[in-house]
Amino acid sequence: MRFRDRRLEFRPGRRDFEFGLQTSLEVRQLHVCVYSLEVRQLDFCVCSQEEVELLSLQVCEDWVEGSRYASSVDLLVLKRTGESRLAEMLSFDVLENQFLEALHEEGAESHRAVVFRTRRHRLFRCRFDKSQKQKTNETDVMLLCRALLLTWALLTWTLLTWALLAAAVRSQSWRPCTDLLPLDLLARALPGPGQAPPTQVQMVQSKGSRGLRLAGAMVAALSFPSSLIFTNCDYFPAEFSLVATIKTPRLRQKRNEYIFSVVEEGSDSLLLGLRVSENRLHFVAMPPGAGGRSRLVFKDVELDDNRWHTLVLAVTGLYATLTVDCGLPLELKQVQPFPSTLSTRGSRFFIGSRRRMRGRFSGLLRQLVLLPGSDATPRLCPTSDPSLAELSIPQVLKSTPLQPDRHGPVYPYEAEARVTLGNPPPCSGPEQGQLWFNAQKKGLFICDGLGWSTLLQNKERLDYVEDYQDLYTSSETFDVEVFSIPSEGLFMAAANRDSRPGSGIYKWKDGSFELYQNISTQEARAWKHFTIDNKIFLVVANSRESEPELSIIYKWNQRRRRFLRHQNLETHSAVDWEAFHIHNHSFLVVANHRRARDSNHNIHSVIYRWDPNTQLFEVNQTLSTSGAYDWEFFSVGPYHFLVVANTFDGRTTTISSTVYVWLDGCFRTFQSIPTVGATDWETFQIDGRFFLAVANSQKVSDRGPSLYTINSTVYELNTFTQTFIRFQDILTHSAVDWEFFTIGEEKFLVVANSHDGSSYSLNSVVYRWQGYEGFVPVHSLPTFGCRDWEHFNTDEGSFLIYSSATSRLSKVFKLRTY
Repeated sequence: MRFRDRRLEFRPGRRDFEFGLQTSLEVRQLHVCVYSLEVRQLDFCVCSQEEVELLSLQVCEDWVEGSRYASSVDLLVLKRTGESRLAEMLSFDVLENQFLEALHEEGAESHRAVVFRTRRHRLFRCRFDKSQKQKTNETDVMLLCRALLLTWALLTWTLLTWALLAAAVRSQSWRPCTDLLPLDLLARALPGPGQAPPTQVQMVQSKGSRGLRLAGAMVAALSFPSSLIFTNCDYFPAEFSLVATIKTPRLRQKRNEYIFSVVEEGSDSLLLGLRVSENRLHFVAMPPGAGGRSRLVFKDVELDDNRWHTLVLAVTGLYATLTVDCGLPLELKQVQPFPSTLSTRGSRFFIGSRRRMRGRFSGLLRQLVLLPGSDATPRLCPTSDPSLAELSIPQVLKSTPLQPDRHGPVYPYEAEARVTLGNPPPCSGPEQGQLWFNAQKKGLFICDGLGWSTLLQNKERLDYVEDYQDLYTSSETFDVEVFSIPSEGLFMAAANRDSRPGSGIYKWKDGSFELYQNISTQEARAWKHFTIDNKIFLVVANSRESEPELSIIYKWNQRRRRFLRHQNLETHSAVDWEAFHIHNHSFLVVANHRRARDSNHNIHSVIYRWDPNTQLFEVNQTLSTSGAYDWEFFSVGPYHFLVVANTFDGRTTTISSTVYVWLDGCFRTFQSIPTVGATDWETFQIDGRFFLAVANSQKVSDRGPSLYTINSTVYELNTFTQTFIRFQDILTHSAVDWEFFTIGEEKFLVVANSHDGSSYSLNSVVYRWQGYEGFVPVHSLPTFGCRDWEHFNTDEGSFLIYSSATSRLSKVFKLRTY
């Protein structure tokens, strides 16, 4: 549906000419002359001895039948006003099909006022009291008027330029009654920062999305004056669209519930209303007076089925279109167009009611937006979740009791109770608000959209670490990735050096890992697990230098219960993958370490983006890196970051690693951090503070011996300077990995110490968070060529597993608590 941007308020017409003029011309009689500006000829002229008030006359822009001259007409009125005489040329734009007349306030007949009535094709020019009409020779009158007009033209010639400029400025300064941007009606009805929420208003999470239940609140508490949004004039837009996201329970027959209404405060008269009934949607416009009423009824729309629906109602002229969940539009043609002069002066918007207890909306309201001047459907559709398409959602519905809006009111919260038992289920955006009961820990957890937060649990403390399982792999293991597959259980992917038999996928069974599947790999250095639209993937970083060098994405086949090859991606000595999501888009980034043909470490690493149409990843962006070894993605509030661990530039390991921030659809440099042979970044959050820990492996340069016992560093985000600053240095021995984990309310970091310059048999250390003291060592774990740590939980308890890059033996440790 195409909209014209037109407001129902006065504005000059296309050929209008409007200005005022002071003159000392001596006038004994009142002369009223109609003059056509377009052809510069007099149409007719009549005179009267009586003085009348200056009239604001409105004349049709289209000249009517019977006119001998042009398509625009102006009225010249000269009036004696004491010492000065005023001449004004007036011209107004009038809407077609409207009855307009300019009458003197005290009556036309008694004051010989000139009256114009414009109908569709007829013009009544003048009416006078014939008994007092001066008997003037028509020829004399014409000559007198022509002389008058000539005098007026001479006096105004010098002011013509000023007049045209004034008219242009007035024309350009016209503004619509309200902004043409989306107007969030629901947000305007809710209290602002520092105000208490309305009583009996509840935030309810249903089927993964939150809305407000308004039925218990006082009707006046959820209202606001129309002048709050109609700031430039008092008219409701003639062309507009309404967007609402609702979840309505089954309605009994003949029950109507208002989503919103506009009501005159003084008379309690309904001006506008959108209401839902059994299987129908009603839109009513009832401007004051007998004419112009509009009633629209969309039948068989099935909105009262206790499911979320997003509807867009677009109105223009005679036509109204309803689109539900981005489906096929339903169009209705009205007998009369939507009222073009619906005044909102002295009225209020009521959300969820009609200002009365009866007819209150009993469902959940998530979104209510007015978009003046255009159809909102193209802004919302198509979308991946049409029933929850968003144009503007109040900020309070984007926060939860776990992550409340610090500045806004806190509402009573209700969520559907669905409790999952067993291994930790997935926790992301769709699962936000769901519960998980850990029988082994006797704890209840809630998903906050990022991870499982504790609601109720015995406060566990780490007591000691015990050797639990010796895991022999087919060859040395550079990396382990622990993940869950719904309805299947817990798995672990090992990145093994040898191509035959390749790398192993292990499954947790009866309290230990057992080999489940072998996958052919080429000197695998890392695995990464990720999901897209409930599809499960694994991607391997193959580092073998051959032509072509390919890393492989595997997809879980539910029927065969195996990972099968899905896509090949060209890489260069790949050592790591990172998967992440931004704004419903899925990405992969590879750490390309060096190019085989020239051993160049200064090459590009690549960001890939998932194409939902082809179901494949495509190149999205490239970033310059120097011996890239690891990528880490993290978010801080609305900002998304990627940090790369640059290890070697061909000459030295003392180089900078870079933090990138997502801006305008791509990653841009945010900060460069000095590192020494960086091999891993680990990001974590403690009590609202954001940290980055880097594992520095060795100091290598073209001068002197290599150093392996060096500091690794923990950085903290300073929100004032908006940079990561050094928080703590920790002495490590060729550190190649950090792993952050929690036990109860305690936070830990464990480092993978791999080499001290002479031996691979070293203690890797567990550090505990001690607040002001930072991280302090609490446990030393004997390891051999330790390359990677992973923490995981099962019904049997909490565990750590490490991989060895110099031995086939990897080990699982159990964390004993009390």
